[in-house]
Amino acid sequence: MDMGLPLYSAQQVRNLDASAIRDCAIDGYELMQRAAASAWLRLRQHWPQVRTLGVLVGPGNNGGDALELARLAAGAGCAVRVWLLADPARFRAEAQSAWLSFSDADIGLQTGPLDEGLADCDVIVDGLLGTGLSRTVGAAFAEAISCINASDKPVLALDVPSGIHADSGAVMGLAVRADVTESFIGRKQGLYTGDAKDYAGQIYFSALDVPPHVTAQEKPSACLMPAHAPLAWMPPRQRNSHKGHHGHVLAVGGAPGYSGAIRLCAGAALRSGAGLVSVLTHPQCRVEVAGYQPELMVRAAEDKDLQAFDVLAERATVVAIGPGLDTQVWGRTWLERACAFDGVVVLDADALNLMDLTQRWPSRCVITPHPGEAARLLGISSAQVQADRFSAARQLAEASGAVTVLKGAGTLIAGPQGEMLVCEQGNPGMACGGMGDVLTGALAGLLAQAPDQPLLQTVGAAVVAHARAGDRVARRIGMRGMLPSDVLATLPEVLNP
Repeated sequence: MDMGLPLYSAQQVRNLDASAIRDCAIDGYELMQRAAASAWLRLRQHWPQVRTLGVLVGPGNNGGDALELARLAAGAGCAVRVWLLADPARFRAEAQSAWLSFSDADIGLQTGPLDEGLADCDVIVDGLLGTGLSRTVGAAFAEAISCINASDKPVLALDVPSGIHADSGAVMGLAVRADVTESFIGRKQGLYTGDAKDYAGQIYFSALDVPPHVTAQEKPSACLMPAHAPLAWMPPRQRNSHKGHHGHVLAVGGAPGYSGAIRLCAGAALRSGAGLVSVLTHPQCRVEVAGYQPELMVRAAEDKDLQAFDVLAERATVVAIGPGLDTQVWGRTWLERACAFDGVVVLDADALNLMDLTQRWPSRCVITPHPGEAARLLGISSAQVQADRFSAARQLAEASGAVTVLKGAGTLIAGPQGEMLVCEQGNPGMACGGMGDVLTGALAGLLAQAPDQPLLQTVGAAVVAHARAGDRVARRIGMRGMLPSDVLATLPEVLNP
């Protein structure tokens, strides 16, 4: 099954570039000219009235692309102002060719203060630092980036915004805040998660007419899931079916003071289409949970009543445990039982806080850590998780054997065999307590309906459905004040044609 658009690491894209030159006899400078032409077209689409263009040129091929774009813009009648932050004598191959062509165009270079010069530009082109950046941005480039960001002018970034790590999406000290990013040859994985979500703006891609058989030589490092995944990746409902055909979710949680979490989880499982949803909760929360949704089958039990879990689990397709579980004896007891469940187990929240990577994890497991929970499991800081979200997700999946959903801007889904999916949907309004409980319920609900489907595929459908529901709510009421219950109620809209 098509899992979405291929994403690549920076090194993989360099490999693709080299393959196109070697195997298809495409001159490297020709690829640079194609990149410039694509970016110039994109610029004119977004800002057709541009008259004065500011172009910042760095030392690599990214700078060569910028020089070629400047030449095209000048040829089209734009007033072009170019700032060169590199020694032309050190340009390599294709960038050197671009410099010679630029020099022949007699455009001239700017020598005055950058901030004053940018103030007179309609649009700025960022060609400073490309995909090769691997360390903190140096002082000269940092100053230029600060001027770009302070200019309040629209910015087109070439390939990646300068200062963004192409593989991780992390800001390397300071980064350009672009309105549009035009990426070439292969989609860079880092543009779709973490810090990059705030810096790349609208992302466009051009393959530069490189033949598909070239890109087929590199296995993608990840796949960007399509918006239609919830419909395309879930089996259709048969007309001649009943509730037993659509799975039975057992949601476990709701310690005293935390009944809302398990209510959101169980409600999302229902709204995702599960045929039956049972809840095992604390006796003090029974009335609150049972009164929330009449369709829920609620059982309350003390931690000594082990049979309560076993009776419910015997009928369940999927167990979701963690929302409102707490980390006391009551929660520990049910987590131990859940880990022995012979079926799919979704672990979230306090279930993850009670686990570590040395323990035996359920054989068919999905975990949904936010960066803080991921950091605790890996024994590192949240900042380290966010600095390389791809690596953190892969490490968790490999160590636990679980399909790992690393939540955040550009949620990642890592499989234990190295698979990686990326969700580009979702919005900052979803940064609200309880939103993860809704995701856990949606995961459990869809997993219950597709027991014979690969876990990764169904998990991907649930993550996209949850994110798209959040986007629908944001369009209706805005992001501020969005509630998890709003997203829960919207799930059927994205799960039905």
